Amino acid sequence: MMRNGRFLFAPVLAAAALFGCAGTPRGPGPLALVDHLDLQRYLGRWYEIARFTKGFERNIVGTTAEYSLRPDGRIQVVNSGFRGSVDGPYTQARGVAWVPDPGRPAALKVSFFWPFAGDYLVFGLDPVGYGWALVGSDSRDYLWFLARTPEVSDQLYQQMRQMAQDQGYDLSRLDKVPQKPRS
Repeated sequence: MMRNGRFLFAPVLAAAALFGCAGTPRGPGPLALVDHLDLQRYLGRWYEIARFTKGFERNIVGTTAEYSLRPDGRIQVVNSGFRGSVDGPYTQARGVAWVPDPGRPAALKVSFFWPFAGDYLVFGLDPVGYGWALVGSDSRDYLWFLARTPEVSDQLYQQMRQMAQDQGYDLSRLDKVPQKPRS
């Protein structure tokens, strides 16, 4: 979706679209989320390695999500990317995320259009270095492979694929995202 030259894409922005799906999961049941998520360590830049491309993400590549702590304790989200190619026009969207239940820190909510909020469910995470993450939805309609680097090894990519399949994802719609390093 394009609006005033801004696009809506990437994990947390897409989660805003999930509010309509929250009550009707179509997948095999709730995702098994990671047991521990240290939000301080999760902050920073994440490159989108692969995704289930939605309409608001079409033709957007080189996508990243940047998370930073706001003074009110919530998380500022800045999703950005390039139209057409990694050298195309830059575009971004801003939102806010939060953890509604401190007992479930891997189940975040995100909003780009108040009062609508959607789920951002972390179901895979590098427990040592926070170098990669898997984010999705209970409906299995949304999926993102994220990493701190613009590329991951083939071994890690296959590991991420297997983790998603083990959680009930059909990966026939999985698209790799062209990337480039950012400063």
